[in-house]
Amino acid sequence: MTEPFIDLDVHHKAKGVRDRVAFGFVKALRLFADTFFAKRYGHRAVVLETVAAVPGMVGATLNHLKCLRRMCDDRGWIKTLMDEAENERMHLMTFIEVAKPNLFERAMVLIAQGVFYNFFFLLYLASPRTAHRVVGYFEEEAVISYTHYLAEIDEGRSENVPAPEIAKRYWGLPDDARLRDVVLVVRADEAHHRDVNHGFANELAGLPQGAVAPCPPHEELQPNWKVQASA
Repeated sequence: MTEPFIDLDVHHKAKGVRDRVAFGFVKALRLFADTFFAKRYGHRAVVLETVAAVPGMVGATLNHLKCLRRMCDDRGWIKTLMDEAENERMHLMTFIEVAKPNLFERAMVLIAQGVFYNFFFLLYLASPRTAHRVVGYFEEEAVISYTHYLAEIDEGRSENVPAPEIAKRYWGLPDDARLRDVVLVVRADEAHHRDVNHGFANELAGLPQGAVAPCPPHEELQPNWKVQASA
């Protein structure tokens, strides 16, 4: 599989109090993840991807309601954020197949999601700009984590198992795809979300949006009722 080209060195330099608060918060989360999971990257992904799937849904919901109240156009933000939430959920579903989380880790998923959803909902109400900057920094760290995961696979410390079927369908990977191929496209997804959210934060701050990393192609998911109707 051809490795998707992404810029691994993108970093938004914190400007002002809001950016510094967002950056400090994400670094604290990174410290917790490094302490708790160490190099168990598959298990780290299971817990962190359930958190990563929250911001897109929160942002889409609140922007949807705002546009209804103001009777104005959303400029494409709602679909972009919904697509992000769906994409992050597919990351979670993929790594559940890889890591096989135990009951304790599944409990952590429930707790992390409940705490982070309420925190992010309140943050987005108070400051959408800061909320998007948090996600931008969070995705910067995700790109770093998946780069480390690739190194673990390449150096033989993590087994390069066959790619889960759900990943092969979603990203259109070949039948012989391996875990390394999955991590590559997931990292490219995260780089795309990184740039989109920093761009949203910049727009809200009156700054240029900047370049956006290309998003890998995804297969559009069909609702179950459509699948049954066509069967």
